[in-house]
Amino acid sequence: MKYEKNQYSEGFSICGLVFAGIFLYWGFNTLFNGFWFGFGPYPLNLWWLGFIWIFIGLAIISGQIYALSNRSRLRSIVKVHFIDNPSASVEEIAAESRITIKDARAIILDLKARGELRGKFSTKTGQMKSVSNEEQPTESQRLTYCQNCGTPIKEGSAVYCAYCGSRL
Repeated sequence: MKYEKNQYSEGFSICGLVFAGIFLYWGFNTLFNGFWFGFGPYPLNLWWLGFIWIFIGLAIISGQIYALSNRSRLRSIVKVHFIDNPSASVEEIAAESRITIKDARAIILDLKARGELRGKFSTKTGQMKSVSNEEQPTESQRLTYCQNCGTPIKEGSAVYCAYCGSRL
């Protein structure tokens, strides 16, 4: 699998699917109107141009499907690295898996949201630690928030976020 920079966080696009739909519509409309009726916007019998638009639309869709399948591969790679080294930090996981820190953070947040990765990151060292049943912080303790994931930081001397492991 070839990895490109920020492929996980920037690879898939709804806008790409919209453009693919536009190209497919344009292609099928050109084929149908030009081939069956022989008139309209293509009076010189250029109905075969619809195949070009259909090809472009299918190419965009196949690229988006590849991006989605690649996202699941990257999630499994990061998950395996955390299974092999449960006390790793985000920087160590990014270095071991050779992906950017931005993508590693996005993958960790996705894995935590899916319930596939449990635990917290140490606020001092940035390393993963086991799950504990701590009480929720009171409103007076929620003064600062993580810039990456929005998790409240209750310790003033924290260097790393306890939820996503990013440096504060």
